[in-house]
Amino acid sequence: MKNLNFINKSIAVVMLAGFSLGNVSCTGDYIGDVENIGTFDDANYFKSEEQCLSATASVYDIMKKYAGGFENMVTFLNAGSDDFYSGGGSSTDGAGIQGFSNYNINPNTMPASYWKDYYQGIARANWVIERIPSAPVSEAFKKRILAEVTVLRSLYYFELLRMFGNIPLILKQITSQDDYWNIPQTPKQEIYNQIEGDIANVLSDLPMTVSGTENGRITQGAARAILGKIYLFDNKKTEAATQFAEVNGTPGQTSQYGYKLVADYNTLWGLHPNGDGKLEYNKFTSESILEAVYSNAGMSSWDFWGQGRDEGNSICIMTGPRSYTLSAGSNAPDIVSGWAFNTATDDLFNFMQNDPRADATILNVKKLQAEGKVSYSPAYADTGYFLKKFAPYRSGISPLPGAMELNFRQNYMVIRLADSYLMEAEALGGTGSRAQALLDAVRSRVGLASVPVTLQAVKDERRRELAGEGHRWFDLIRWGEAPSKLASKGFVAGKNEVLPIPYAELLNTALKQNPQY
Repeated sequence: MKNLNFINKSIAVVMLAGFSLGNVSCTGDYIGDVENIGTFDDANYFKSEEQCLSATASVYDIMKKYAGGFENMVTFLNAGSDDFYSGGGSSTDGAGIQGFSNYNINPNTMPASYWKDYYQGIARANWVIERIPSAPVSEAFKKRILAEVTVLRSLYYFELLRMFGNIPLILKQITSQDDYWNIPQTPKQEIYNQIEGDIANVLSDLPMTVSGTENGRITQGAARAILGKIYLFDNKKTEAATQFAEVNGTPGQTSQYGYKLVADYNTLWGLHPNGDGKLEYNKFTSESILEAVYSNAGMSSWDFWGQGRDEGNSICIMTGPRSYTLSAGSNAPDIVSGWAFNTATDDLFNFMQNDPRADATILNVKKLQAEGKVSYSPAYADTGYFLKKFAPYRSGISPLPGAMELNFRQNYMVIRLADSYLMEAEALGGTGSRAQALLDAVRSRVGLASVPVTLQAVKDERRRELAGEGHRWFDLIRWGEAPSKLASKGFVAGKNEVLPIPYAELLNTALKQNPQY
């Protein structure tokens, strides 16, 4: 996306970032360098479509949180589930991810970025929403930008709601004159109502589809899928099913938004030959509804990794086995040595047996070593089973300058069609001909026969289909099954359904910590 993939070089605007004032970079090739970074006068901004798009890009940029940096969403959420352990080099390798995996996490070890990053995205969205209406651009252009940014703001609030429960609702720019230290938390239902209404109100202002350089921008289908997911977590199942039905269309066929399950599940992961015979990641397939974009163009380095400027997918290097080495003549996957996070549990490995998706999901390094094909160094919480969907393939190493480990460019599908099918089937209660057709379509794609639809069958299918993609923990919370499924890891009912608010956010503010933390 020419207008959304940008290089960090230009301006900084002082905005709210987790109840503290911080520099927020709005960047683009087409903006000249501005002196006095941090004191930029945005009254002179929003004067052209290019500037409006650059500001909008800064809101999209927060989507990198799903797979970017050490504190990315996917490896963190996987670690808290029953499908994966934290892994890593030792029991102290990342206090946040280790504490979430064994449920010893507390306000001091809770990474602050999960709070601050999303509030930074909300602040950027509020900035754009307030300034776009007066920009000298067409009304159609304004409507689309406002719709995209409104949906993104709702998505970021949704992630905060799922993680922290009661949070502050901020719908305007916070200035230095505002009493931002005393913004109270808002009841969850009030925030749900706000973000659901916000998305519903802008649906018609979004394009049905995008292509080419616009891939990755919010479409009407993506907005409906986000809205359906929010309704599902808000226990508004009828409303959720309605939105998902619009997105999904006839199960197994192409929907009105152009979505269709890819024929080969394996092509969703890893690198595959493109038209020129070069190996590339499959991005923006017909199955992708909402996709977070990663690139090697930023030439990420250790100097700024995880600070907002890096653009690579960090899950890849994090989930690779340590000291992984191919034996001579081996036909094992050729991946680089990684950091051994998210080792798969024996329970997941056994659950995936005889499923066609198992090989694309789990890299059985224990078996490969026993066969003499590879060697590796077992690290913390080692099971010999590693997440394969984001494996750091040697063919995926960036040819550009920058740290090899930080520049893998595999995108992350925040919502894909199979996920949407199964959420609709769940919203339908796992019963009826429509739910049966949705479940059948997901299974048929990988060559599995139909099974009678039930809510449990839908849950089981979600676990197999979406393993390692960061959804399982929230699924267990939504179903009320976390206390039983995660008891062996230390989960405490009535406490661990939400995360602790980072300690630094509580100091001198009106915020109240979540119960039992």
